[in-house]
Amino acid sequence: MIHNSIPRVTLLQKLGASKARSSALRPLAVRLTCLCLIASLSSSCFAEPPPRPHPGVEAFAAKAAAEHGLDEQAVLELLQQAEFKQSIVDAISRPAEGKAWYDYRPIFLNQKRIDDGVVFWNENKERIAKAAERYQVDPQFIVAIIGVETSYGRITGNFRVLDALATLSFYYPDTGNDRSAFFSSELMNFLVLGQEENLPLDEVTGSYAGAMGLGQFMPSSYRAYAVDLDGDGRRDLWGSLDDIIGSVANYLHVHDWDYAEPVVMKATKSANADMSLVAEKDYKVKHSVADLAKGGFSVSGADPEAMATVTGLEEKSGEDYWLTFKNFYVITRYNRSPLYAMAVYELSEELLTGMQP
Repeated sequence: MIHNSIPRVTLLQKLGASKARSSALRPLAVRLTCLCLIASLSSSCFAEPPPRPHPGVEAFAAKAAAEHGLDEQAVLELLQQAEFKQSIVDAISRPAEGKAWYDYRPIFLNQKRIDDGVVFWNENKERIAKAAERYQVDPQFIVAIIGVETSYGRITGNFRVLDALATLSFYYPDTGNDRSAFFSSELMNFLVLGQEENLPLDEVTGSYAGAMGLGQFMPSSYRAYAVDLDGDGRRDLWGSLDDIIGSVANYLHVHDWDYAEPVVMKATKSANADMSLVAEKDYKVKHSVADLAKGGFSVSGADPEAMATVTGLEEKSGEDYWLTFKNFYVITRYNRSPLYAMAVYELSEELLTGMQP
């Protein structure tokens, strides 16, 4: 299912419309005020106190004005509409990437997602081929990323991005890994993106982390990597399949994808393997295949001079080990989890098989 394009209404237009509605309601407000004065003994006439401002919002708005030329008061008025969401705090506290591989894999590797991906690829074959050729990215990975991210547009998220980014900027939970600065930067990019792409910032929806569209781009990624592949003067990651497919391909391209090069290969671990070679957080390629074999992690059929690293994934029977190449690292630039990168890889393989005559 492809979502309709977001209507083009600027922040200033939204605020202007709000003020116009307020003026139109003044006669009613006067009558209500008179009624309250007459019934002054009734506590129901007292107005509710205004909501407290989010902590740090004034400094944020001042920064938006100083660094990006945004209207400080307009930013404050917009963020006053942002709602704290406990469900967003709960979700960021237990991400799917915290699961073991054997629990994570079935979420994305199932027959429906494979079948839907083959349908999506066939329906958009020319678009995908065009983007793959222009950005020199293997087409199955473009489709697989859209499949893992949103199930080809079926699940794009129903949180207001404004609420998600404000909640994670101003109320990031105590998880031992404070990422509030990252989300504050994304909130700033979201405001700037609204000006650049003329988005109604109080209406845009996405994931609990603020990712948007079929490719689930964070605001900074939207600004940096989204492309106008259909040539209509807009970068539309909701309604233009050309832009969506092209933007995913461009993201991989900019991060230095190597066309038709390997992504992962299953490794055999020796009894005395050097476990310090197993990557933990950094999946950059650091060693030659030959050197990794000397360290106890060998594969058959790989170029001994190719650069790789060792990645371990938890199966029920124990840890499996893989040699992961530069393209695997590129996928982790989209999402830094090795589980995510492996899910994209395995789904891409299933899609490629499904496209064979």
